[in-house]
Amino acid sequence: MPLLALKVGRSVPNSPSFTNLFFNEYLAEESDQPIWSPAAMSISDLLQKLSVQKAGDPIRLVCELYKVFKEETGSRETLDDFYFWGELLISDFDDVDKNMVDADKLFSNLQDLKNLMDDYEFLDEEQEEAIRQFFQNFSIERRTELKEKFISLWDKLGTIYHRYRENLAELGIAYEGMLYRNVIEQLDTDRLKYDKYVFVGFNVLNKVEKEFFQKLQKAGKAMFYWDYDLFYTQRISKHEAGEFIKRNLIDFPNELPESYFDIFRKPKKIRYISASTENAQARFLFSQTAQMGSEKENAIVLCNEALLLPVLHSIPQDVQNVNITMGFPLAQTPVYSFINAAMELQTNGYRPDTGRFTYEAVSKILKHPYTRQLSDHATRLERELTKTNRFYPLPSELKKDDFLTILFTPQSNIRELCDYLLRLIKSISILYRKEGEYDDIFNQLYRESIFQSHLKINRLYSLIESGELSVRTDTLKRLITKVLTASNIPFHGEPAIGLQIMGVLETRNLDFRNLIMLSLNEGQLPKAGGESSFIPYNLRKAFGMTTIEHKNAVYAYYFYRLIQRAENITLLYNTSSDGLNRGEESRFMLQLLVEGPHEITREYLEAGQSPQNTLEIQIEKTPEILRRLYRAYDTAQPESVILSPSALNTYLDCRLRFYYRYVAGLKTPDEVSAEIDSALFGTIFHLSAQLAYTDLTANGKMIQREDLERLLRDEIKLQGYVDQAFKQKLFKVAPEEKPEYNGVQLINSKVIVSYLKQLLRNDLQYTPFEMVAMEKKVSEKITIQTALGPLTLRLGGTIDRMDAKEGTLRIVDYKTGGSPKIPANIEQLFTPSETRPNYIFQTFLYAAIMSRKQPLMVAPALLYIHRAASESYSPVIEMGEPRKPKIPVNNFAFFEDEFRERLQALLEEIFDEKEPFTQTEDIKKCAYCDFKAICKR
Repeated sequence: MPLLALKVGRSVPNSPSFTNLFFNEYLAEESDQPIWSPAAMSISDLLQKLSVQKAGDPIRLVCELYKVFKEETGSRETLDDFYFWGELLISDFDDVDKNMVDADKLFSNLQDLKNLMDDYEFLDEEQEEAIRQFFQNFSIERRTELKEKFISLWDKLGTIYHRYRENLAELGIAYEGMLYRNVIEQLDTDRLKYDKYVFVGFNVLNKVEKEFFQKLQKAGKAMFYWDYDLFYTQRISKHEAGEFIKRNLIDFPNELPESYFDIFRKPKKIRYISASTENAQARFLFSQTAQMGSEKENAIVLCNEALLLPVLHSIPQDVQNVNITMGFPLAQTPVYSFINAAMELQTNGYRPDTGRFTYEAVSKILKHPYTRQLSDHATRLERELTKTNRFYPLPSELKKDDFLTILFTPQSNIRELCDYLLRLIKSISILYRKEGEYDDIFNQLYRESIFQSHLKINRLYSLIESGELSVRTDTLKRLITKVLTASNIPFHGEPAIGLQIMGVLETRNLDFRNLIMLSLNEGQLPKAGGESSFIPYNLRKAFGMTTIEHKNAVYAYYFYRLIQRAENITLLYNTSSDGLNRGEESRFMLQLLVEGPHEITREYLEAGQSPQNTLEIQIEKTPEILRRLYRAYDTAQPESVILSPSALNTYLDCRLRFYYRYVAGLKTPDEVSAEIDSALFGTIFHLSAQLAYTDLTANGKMIQREDLERLLRDEIKLQGYVDQAFKQKLFKVAPEEKPEYNGVQLINSKVIVSYLKQLLRNDLQYTPFEMVAMEKKVSEKITIQTALGPLTLRLGGTIDRMDAKEGTLRIVDYKTGGSPKIPANIEQLFTPSETRPNYIFQTFLYAAIMSRKQPLMVAPALLYIHRAASESYSPVIEMGEPRKPKIPVNNFAFFEDEFRERLQALLEEIFDEKEPFTQTEDIKKCAYCDFKAICKR
């Protein structure tokens, strides 16, 4: 009975059975009666079956290497630091064994290697030149600290390699290259199970495969079927696609005659199509499949496998059968994002020193669909945290039900973290118990992804339990992420029918009449860059190990072999430069254009775009809108509110914004942010100043110079006021709790302390004075005439500070940003423009209110704290035309009548049914408007 050995990718889901299924179908067509199918497997599976050792778990292999590394080098490096370059070392050892390199010679002392280079008869001229170049670039004599470290470790690698292999052999496990090498070194062809071994579809052979072929060939048990074309093996003498096939044809002659492989030159329709984005290719794709005939003869090949989801979502209804061979990335499933969010919560999202979680980590997992399905409290809890601005919630605040109790219980070590993730996955699995409710393709995948995630994390848990794996939680997090992102979920379907969607590696040994390749960009095919290695490039080349040239040749072969029998070929590439993609078509496309015998048409894919016309928005004051206005501000209404200076300023800046905010009642959604914007910065400063002066006026309203001087010397007290303001306005925690500042918040805290000092120093010049009130709410009723008759409104707001001295009541408005403006006259305060001084409008409105509430002369003032350090600075508001003498507003009485007259007119305009709510003409005011998305300005 023969064995059919297929060249398929080890990492590709179901590839051996997938390719075998096509083989069996063609085999059945050749026979008119039932026949036995030969056994078929990949070369990897075959060698593993012949081995007495088992393939080791990748994580355990690194742990075993770490033990040897520590013993041989005496290093104190932790497993956390060693792990990821330990993987690199195993990869190098794997390549050493697969290419049957003499490790003693490779890892010999570099000086010995240089001296004895001439005696290495195993080196051919090219390899000898490579090793000579290595020593030209790597001078042993001129040493640096980095070079010393490399040499000292290199000298130990031979011993580490042998000790590591011995330890693994005792455990009965091996990495892949070691397993392969051991099989070949101990192979007895007389004891093999099958009479014939048929090798199909191979290209680049490593030394293990080559020796295996030679031994079976010598024993008369091997047959070889190579797939190639004369175009790249003979017609072009040094074509990279044919580089290795030509050697193989000499060493292992093909069972099929050469005449079978002169197909590439037959007529083909080849199209190159450039697209402006990756997703545009997917959208365009299925407009072509309708013209491609039988679904079974069509293949869509994704050079960039991240395009799988866009392609799946683009499949039209009329495509009846689709077979997806490449597997669905586990990293694109909900369970992966949930596990990631849970790990983030327990690592970076939890602070053991304070016993608190961070809002960002808590919010992310509370918003996850799984959390919301498993907990009825999740949505409400997330809303409460946002509303109360809880930056650092305690676990006790979050444990609202059984599931949230599991979710928000801190885990202190890697064993607990693994167990925690397994319990969460078990809870999620309940959602998929009822099969009938989740029978669509994606939910089948998600169910499988839960199983795979549990399997892989449980494996890590076993290694931790056995003591094999001992790392920090952050390293475990990286390990879990790496293991899960490398996993794919196989699609279930009937491979022999329907349109095929596959990656490049799955196309081996298969041919299609109609072929579409997406993302055929440089960097995608061939893949960009080489793998990292501890063994320098020239030494790899000298000892016949895998180099980047091998990989490029492999990809060239994949490309040309795939298109050699196709009749209709459409190659799409992305022209946008984004990230690693440089927007270049693959070198293979350029090569085919220059050297190929076929005519190629170029096409350009453009998205149909039309400029978006934004219509002017104008809201007429309909009876319903007028009712809303009256209901909100008419004092006769029980639920009426005060019309604030901020609302009036909003109207003057943009009538439409006033409508959205104060009539329609639209608000920006609440959000928790660690960032301190200018508004919050001002709020914290206002409260800090209020707290300071509340203490100063505890025993009387008069502020004396010595009181301020004493406070200015007390840094701790000043910082205490600011801390208390932060706790109240930002952190929303109890007064006795310590504020948990991050770096930027701490800087803001220090800036506010400096502003508070500046305020006190400024007030030193004004002492003695009476502190009348701070953060005082004031209002006044005012009646206006409307088309519906008299309307009484209440105007008012909160005055930052009122102080009195020498018969003058000063209305002080603190400003922590902006620049002082000098209005030419009162009219300018009511005229919409970019330079309208809205701060002065607000202060004047408060001055007008207070002028009628007490007997003192009123003086409005704006105190710009960040500018108050100048000796010449004065908070007194001035008015006057440019380049003319300015009038200080020390007595508001001189301006009150005109201000009230214009205020009356403004209010009557707001309630005038003939005046619509329109957009501002000053586009600059739209830049930071909350309603920009609605307005589309």
